[in-house]
Amino acid sequence: MTDFKRWPLALYLSFFLLQLAAQETFTLSGYITDGGTGEALIGAAVASRDSAGRGTVANTYGFYALNLPAGQQTVQFTYLGYDPQVFEVNLDAPLRLNVQLAESGIALQEVVVKARAEDENVRSTEMGTIGLQMAKVKKLPALMGEVDVLKAIQLLPGVLSAGEGNAGFYVRGGGPDQNLVLLDEALVYNPGHLLGFFSVFNADAIRNTTLIKGGMPANYGGRLSSVVDIQMKEGNDQHYAVEGGIGLVASRILLEGPIQRGKSAFMLSARRTYALDLAQPFLDNTAFAGTNYYFYDINAKANYRFSDKDRLFFSAYFGRDVLNFRSNGRDFAFDLPYGNATATLRWNHLFSDKLFMNVTTVYNDYDFGFRGGQGDFRIRLDSGVKDWNGKIDLEYYPASGHRLKAGLVYTYHQLTPSLATATNGEAVFSNNAKIRYAHESAAYLLDEVQVSSWLKVNAGLRLSSFSQVGSYVSKIDGRLYGPGEEVATYFGLEPRLSANIKLGSTSALKTGYTRTYQYLHLVSNSTSTLPADVWVPSSELIRPQIGDQLALGYFRNFGGNSWEASIEGYYRWLDNQVDYRENYVDNVANDLEEEFVFGTGRAYGMELFVQKKQGDFTGWVGYTWSRTERTFPEINQGRPFPAVYDRRHDLSIVANYQLSPKWELGGAFIFGSGNAYTPVERLYFIDQFPVQQYGARNSARLPDYHRLDLSATFTPKPDAQKRFRSSWNFSVYNTYSRQNPFFIYYAFESDPAAGTASASALQVSLFPVIPAVTWNFSWSSGREKQQKQY
Repeated sequence: MTDFKRWPLALYLSFFLLQLAAQETFTLSGYITDGGTGEALIGAAVASRDSAGRGTVANTYGFYALNLPAGQQTVQFTYLGYDPQVFEVNLDAPLRLNVQLAESGIALQEVVVKARAEDENVRSTEMGTIGLQMAKVKKLPALMGEVDVLKAIQLLPGVLSAGEGNAGFYVRGGGPDQNLVLLDEALVYNPGHLLGFFSVFNADAIRNTTLIKGGMPANYGGRLSSVVDIQMKEGNDQHYAVEGGIGLVASRILLEGPIQRGKSAFMLSARRTYALDLAQPFLDNTAFAGTNYYFYDINAKANYRFSDKDRLFFSAYFGRDVLNFRSNGRDFAFDLPYGNATATLRWNHLFSDKLFMNVTTVYNDYDFGFRGGQGDFRIRLDSGVKDWNGKIDLEYYPASGHRLKAGLVYTYHQLTPSLATATNGEAVFSNNAKIRYAHESAAYLLDEVQVSSWLKVNAGLRLSSFSQVGSYVSKIDGRLYGPGEEVATYFGLEPRLSANIKLGSTSALKTGYTRTYQYLHLVSNSTSTLPADVWVPSSELIRPQIGDQLALGYFRNFGGNSWEASIEGYYRWLDNQVDYRENYVDNVANDLEEEFVFGTGRAYGMELFVQKKQGDFTGWVGYTWSRTERTFPEINQGRPFPAVYDRRHDLSIVANYQLSPKWELGGAFIFGSGNAYTPVERLYFIDQFPVQQYGARNSARLPDYHRLDLSATFTPKPDAQKRFRSSWNFSVYNTYSRQNPFFIYYAFESDPAAGTASASALQVSLFPVIPAVTWNFSWSSGREKQQKQY
């Protein structure tokens, strides 16, 4: 009887153990790379065909981790533009599986395309996040034939150009300084060449470009509006390759290949302009002999795989603008050197199949210089920023559909806020500006979890701090702070939350809230004739900027995933915004902190994006309706006024058509409402001197901006199995020669005797129609082998 009574207990225990066995899971993990180059495929999708809803995507380094039930599993690996691979695996323990994917089209094998997994835009919690396909960016019409990734970003909804020929951009009502521009995790303070006409990013050296303008994840911080995360190519660890181009104003070249095949690789690229070099013979016998301008960029990267668990990356960038102006007849000359330098060292380590670590150290240096004079007068200006940065990021995959990410970040800032020295004979003048020092740090935690089959949540929290330290003399009480002594400290609690509500297999509703702090401030004065971007830290007088954003969007794919569409709305609140006081006159002797005023802002709008991703005809349409306002007690009598970059309507239509194997056509039409400016309303005389009376701040509008750019790419032998390939790119910028406004100035006419005066607003336009031609080429030692293999 006793044994009989034990049967139910034994049966229950047996059933419980069977349930545990059935629920037992193991982790499938590894790296997903391009089979031809060894480059990581960021965002490649991994999914089980046997376990519905079990899937993940590869991280920035191509690493993935997927928890699956024990037993036989059919796992599929996919990436847009690549042939999918399917593996049968038997999971009775954690399994490491590294996967190499082959590109679908042989003609695409010379470039690494930035893409993403199918339906990722409706599966992820990310809002306002767009990845650029570098192969397509290279086919877009370009100013003077120079491919520019930042110009391509300005064709996306929610991103407004700072103006004709300017690399700066505005995102959802924020200023150019509120964009976090990263190159291999190094902050780029000035992303423009030629006073902003071109960006510093050589398209040949770029692997991936991602724009985040909606819910900024907790691992990003320090800026209010957006993130532009640019990653350089890692280098081909299988074959040696060369690519480059020769254009009308610049040439470029890239070399890459294995250091130790399959284990380490390098990449080296360079670009330089030469338009004025070619003009030197025509300047030699003129009053401008010795005048010249050029810019150059150098990118370098190397990586080494110590084991399947450890990998080391080193990357560097160095770029300079050099402008030498000579007016020998007036004994006037100046030199204008400025540029960026960055260096990044990263170590990846796998602690286990579920825990991934990345340790990064970064150095970046932006400096601006001006050396000029006339006769006995000489002046020198210096400004810039140097940063030393270190951070640790951990990614943990505790269960299927669950990812944790945490990290620590520290940055030491050294800011040079426009040091000015002038001499006139024996006399010496100086503004006595001092170098500023600051510590910035942050800790963050991000938790992304699939709550149910229809709800996915990404919750994050970032705690940031900023301390200005000495040496420093207080502007409030004159106190002298010694080296390293704390002057002012601020803390910021930055919650981040986004959610994806799945409405079906191809559509989703997303919403999110983001709070961000910004501790460094860009104070460029539009009245200055010099491109002297001056960065100043938060201090006892300058509080950190704060931004809050609410967003809601609907995302849908259709046409067998060949089309995607989205509509997003947002509302932003901005605090502690910085501007100059009214009637401020630019003077190197001024103390900038005493010229600032502080206010608030708001921005709201709607963005529509429709993209065709597959087929001979591809492209997108982006439309933005928006409003941006600022309010300062000391400006415009305390009344709200439009920001300079308040633009009601912005439209971009981009198209690319594969006409034949040899010809590919491209075009882009851009329309934008006119920017705001402050008009002169009337002139009057005081003691026979004309005085200008301005209207309300930014109460007038420039004419609407629009232009049409066209391009055609001709590939003479697209299907040739030769190692060497080439193509010709023909482009026309501003095809119908629209006279778009660059800026407005006033012509004044006055008659003091009669007491009459008038002012006429005149428009300055920059670029008429500009044709360009570029010859591009590439060579790969492994191309013939790849074609036979694929």
